[in-house]
Amino acid sequence: MTAFFKPLFLCALPVALSFSSVLSEDIAPPKPFLQVQDGETVAFYGDSITHQCLYTQYIETFFYTRFPDRNIQFHNAGVSGDKAADALDRFDDDLAASEPDHVTILLGMNDGQYEAFSEETFATYREGMEKIVSKIREAGATPVALSPTMFDHHQLALRNKDETFRFRDRPFHGHYNSLMAYYGAWLRETAGSEQIPFVNLWGPLNDHTFAIRSSQPDFSLVEDAIHPGAAGQFIMAFSILSTSLPEKRHVSNISINRRGPKWTAARSEKITELKGADDGSEISFTFHAQSLPWVVPHPSSNYDLKWGPSAPASLGFELTKAGHKLGAERFRITGLAPGNYELHIDDTKIGTFSHLQLGSKIELQNFPDSPQSRQALEVAELNRERNDEAVRPLRDTWARIKGLRRKGSDAFEKSYPDLLAKARELEEKAAQYHDQIRKIAQPIPRQYRLEKVASPAGAGKAKAPAKTGKK
Repeated sequence: MTAFFKPLFLCALPVALSFSSVLSEDIAPPKPFLQVQDGETVAFYGDSITHQCLYTQYIETFFYTRFPDRNIQFHNAGVSGDKAADALDRFDDDLAASEPDHVTILLGMNDGQYEAFSEETFATYREGMEKIVSKIREAGATPVALSPTMFDHHQLALRNKDETFRFRDRPFHGHYNSLMAYYGAWLRETAGSEQIPFVNLWGPLNDHTFAIRSSQPDFSLVEDAIHPGAAGQFIMAFSILSTSLPEKRHVSNISINRRGPKWTAARSEKITELKGADDGSEISFTFHAQSLPWVVPHPSSNYDLKWGPSAPASLGFELTKAGHKLGAERFRITGLAPGNYELHIDDTKIGTFSHLQLGSKIELQNFPDSPQSRQALEVAELNRERNDEAVRPLRDTWARIKGLRRKGSDAFEKSYPDLLAKARELEEKAAQYHDQIRKIAQPIPRQYRLEKVASPAGAGKAKAPAKTGKK
């Protein structure tokens, strides 16, 4: 092992360039995970990247809107600055106390200490991660290993020109991103041998960054070089969910066709009150979806976070094609008379489409003004508020607990009971938000109406997302 590390990190060979391909080599198909059932709890265990409450927020919103019939609980257990050893110190009172069924683990960025590779430092990380996995299993939960994220050296060089940059005077090894690649590769091999799920976060963040830099040389998803911003965090959430092979990859699949004068709907969807003109010039029905589309709020926090501004989550949504891949509302009507049709859902005009477009398929998640998208946005915005007002303050409280623990036993023992009580109060506040979110996440029946019109087709095309990438 020693002979491998010395040329790799001391001579700084470009291992990072090959890491993505290493993680995508032909292997056995992954088994589904994060198949979260009613009454189960998902916990997110990590450092400041989890403490940001962004990728966790987007995953929570996915479950709130995709499985509104399930009471799925969430617990963010991220603390800024944590290494694996720090996370172990709070395992019982923070993570295990939430009684999780599924635990994602995102550590490593701090464990490497932003220095060149050290066998001793890596051994400490390795032993800490092995203990964490073991303790999660002992607690009766399934661990999900997440690779460390990207360290952006180019962005660091740009930010170091700013005298106010909070990491300006901190030294970073020139190949730290390669080190994170190695930590992730080790974690994948370990996850494979331990038969636990693994998600590569390093690869997608690097791949999207360098693809965009071909046209925008200073683009970054990691605006302070360490912490992914909202767009990068959405890419992380998408990577976790898409790798987990979710039970429901799309929201709905409305399919109606006409044969002669008779209109029929697919049996798998809750379509009632179906009425259509004999000549195929109009149709109406009621549809009660079982899910809502996955949307992200803008901004992802109502506060200026200490990690600084970033490209919005909507950019990550666009780059991953998340709406199509993990949230499609498929709408297909065949047998309409030739011509153009206005689609209305409840009292909202969605757009104008030709019979050919409708007969092929349109995806309603591309229309943010639809009643179901507006309802989903209410869910996302209330979950943003939950994270702003309860979850992030909870993580700040645990960060203060860690600080006191490091100062010494007297200060820690004196203040810990009050801080733990404060943490429990914030958990209760988050639970109250959770109940409100579940109420507004319940889909309701929607009235659909298609009417033939004389206007030209094309007005119903979804607007292209704004180019919000950092330049």
